[in-house]
Amino acid sequence: MTDTNKLRILLAEDEEAMRTYLARALENAGYEVVAVDRGTEALPRLEAERFDLLLSDIVMPEMDGIELAQRCAEVSPHTKVMFITGFAAVTLKASREQPQAKVLSKPFHLRDLVLEVERVFAGEAAASL
Repeated sequence: MTDTNKLRILLAEDEEAMRTYLARALENAGYEVVAVDRGTEALPRLEAERFDLLLSDIVMPEMDGIELAQRCAEVSPHTKVMFITGFAAVTLKASREQPQAKVLSKPFHLRDLVLEVERVFAGEAAASL
């Protein structure tokens, strides 16, 4: 895959250390990552740029990940959505409101994150055959 064909991920995570950690892991796996610290910063990026995946924490200030995913479906319907969270109850809410979105519960191993992202894109490739 050439650099111009790298899959693009928009990462919305309010915790700086986690955001840096996740972005580095995804970049090392070959993805182009744009990282922001809140949903209200992610939304204009979704409107202005093309992303293949929105990877969002669910609990964030100003706009939570579920609302961000709902807005993403409106402004960028081709963008897949995947959630990360440290709260089990939030996982249940996310799966009810965004049933097509994968939810990864913290803590998780970076290898698991990369595998789940690969599965999201593998499903997309299989659907286009």
